Amino acid sequence: MGVAVVTDSTAMLPAALAASLGITVVPVHVVIDGEEFEDGAEGTTPADIAAALEARKAVSTSRPAPAALASLYSSLAAGGASEIVSVHLSGAMSGTFESAQLAARTAPVPVVALDTLAVGPCLGFAVEAAAAAAAAGASASEAAAAAMDRANASTSYFYVDTLEFLRRGGRIGAAAALLGSALAVKPLLAIEDGRVVARERVRTSARAIARLEELAVEAAGDQQVEVAVAHLRGEERAAALTDHLTERLGDALAEPIRVGELGAALGAHVGPGMLAVCVAPAVTSAP
Repeated sequence: MGVAVVTDSTAMLPAALAASLGITVVPVHVVIDGEEFEDGAEGTTPADIAAALEARKAVSTSRPAPAALASLYSSLAAGGASEIVSVHLSGAMSGTFESAQLAARTAPVPVVALDTLAVGPCLGFAVEAAAAAAAAGASASEAAAAAMDRANASTSYFYVDTLEFLRRGGRIGAAAALLGSALAVKPLLAIEDGRVVARERVRTSARAIARLEELAVEAAGDQQVEVAVAHLRGEERAAALTDHLTERLGDALAEPIRVGELGAALGAHVGPGMLAVCVAPAVTSAP
């Protein structure tokens, strides 16, 4: 087996793709009115999480337990892994990376735990880079470096209809959320240094989504890229953005744009109507 690659469910990797690349995905946990679920389990569909948020139910997330990751690492070692690279979402947003660090201490084989400072599709693209490196014979440390390089070179922007859900989840401060509501602005946000930051504020949702498109095109520049569009209960918006970017980026797209709906662990913090785009440099050759 060589180097095994592990990530968490916030990477939004389609199950078939993860399986084809040999990536093991660990679910983050979601708590709805005190009942805990694994991300992706029954009761945690996008429709379920949107309904819970709109009903103002208490929705939160929790990291995988270190013991669960330790068990997984042992299982991968028993299956022939000589090393493991465990690639996770920003440690500023979740304790998942810390759980991986703790589990690595007792693993029977070396484990490199990585905080990518990314989340969502940008994390997914980083994990794919690690898998490509591992498949080419890289060590766990080299695979982690490939993942980090791609994460650092990726750009993630997103739009939300309201800042309220980010406030509830502690991802932005109450003052910032109140200011957005008071000014009736539509915020464009970004992930920088592993945290949610305000990128721009515009007056209407239509202008915000048009600006999201422009920012994605700017991020692509003149390089070959892969792009992912993510949404929560925003199928029409996501389809329109995908069509526009496909036309504008043309031959710069190394692969068709990937479109996906957020799982519960991410959807819990952004709310219905969220629309995001991630632009990552294409992996042109194995590290």
